[in-house]
Amino acid sequence: MRERQQQILKALIQEFIKSAQPVGSKTLMVGYNFKVSPATIRSDMASLEKEGLVAQPHTSAGRVPTDMGYRVFVNDLLDLEEARNLAKPLLQDVREKFLKEQAKKRIYDAVSVLSETTQNISFATFPDSRAFYLGLSNVLKKPEFFQDPLQASQVIEVFEHNDNFLKTIDSLDIKLNKSEIFIGQENIIPEIQSCSMIISKYNHQDFEGYIGILGPTRMNYATNSVILEEISKLINHE
Repeated sequence: MRERQQQILKALIQEFIKSAQPVGSKTLMVGYNFKVSPATIRSDMASLEKEGLVAQPHTSAGRVPTDMGYRVFVNDLLDLEEARNLAKPLLQDVREKFLKEQAKKRIYDAVSVLSETTQNISFATFPDSRAFYLGLSNVLKKPEFFQDPLQASQVIEVFEHNDNFLKTIDSLDIKLNKSEIFIGQENIIPEIQSCSMIISKYNHQDFEGYIGILGPTRMNYATNSVILEEISKLINHE
């Protein structure tokens, strides 16, 4: 994949994250300042489609990212340092909200702040073999889910069957202060492969558990990753 094609893929995903609509060549040229013609961008998008990184929902539509495209974006094109700089005001807000609360409620508060800040579902596992989650309504308001009731019901069912969700999360092997991204069909929970998850491990009062975000594959991986990273650090800080 040539450098310009990488930048087109990155811009296409960033635009799709904002709009949830197929992205056309003119949108990319105008919005992302590509110094080439729409025809050249269309040619590069066609090449990306042949590689399985984007797809075209209908003949006259623009392109949307595939799970493989998101994976290339996350592995090769995601700039977390840039995201940290852009998200500084947001991260400061997270710290202020989080540190106002009592330490004994640290995990509950972390899930609450995470859900409120990312506008996705957030969850954590607890010492008494429970999984706590908030923000189900955040996800159900997103276009992917109110346009497809089946996807919405699958997400609800996963959290209704809390025991299975807990066992799946607890079976992970993620190092402390590290996070892992599961995109679409990579999702460790087969029933919700229309979604993506970002999961991190935390240690609080000698208990190791997992905390994470669940949302559509269109989620903002960069910002959500740095917010989850910040929340995990705050939990670990005694």
